[in-house]
Amino acid sequence: MKLKNLLPAVILTSLFIYSCGSNPQPAGDSPNATMKEPGDKSGVPVVTDNSKGKGKFTEVKLTSPLDQKMVAGGKAIYDVKCNACHKLNDEKLVGPGWKGVTDRRKPEWIMNFTTNTDEMIDKDPEVQAMLEKCLVRMPNQHISDEDARNILEFMRNNDGKN
Repeated sequence: MKLKNLLPAVILTSLFIYSCGSNPQPAGDSPNATMKEPGDKSGVPVVTDNSKGKGKFTEVKLTSPLDQKMVAGGKAIYDVKCNACHKLNDEKLVGPGWKGVTDRRKPEWIMNFTTNTDEMIDKDPEVQAMLEKCLVRMPNQHISDEDARNILEFMRNNDGKN
């Protein structure tokens, strides 16, 4: 009986993973974005205008060296709210992998997307390009400003920043 209940969950998960497969489209499908080099597994558009996104964050002051307390806080949030859909490498799961995100996006864009998810999905062309590839709208996780900053620091650590 338990196997019968597990089967729909496995099928749904498989469909989500398949729908966000790494089938890159030619560059130019999205305004202000180009595809990463051939052979890249992520197929995530690379921002050429490096916008700050839609939201209240217009300037984010980064720490140097990384704030390890913030990194740990960001990892804790990732473990609870993010890892079901995002891998820490460049592979897609449901959403794009996080490897290199701090090279592709400005800190303000990351903070705005994390805290202002719905408006960014509706109005930001780079998010809309990602949505076309992943086919699954990122849910609003109701991340606080402090938690978003911790997530950003965790992403920077994941990308090998100092």
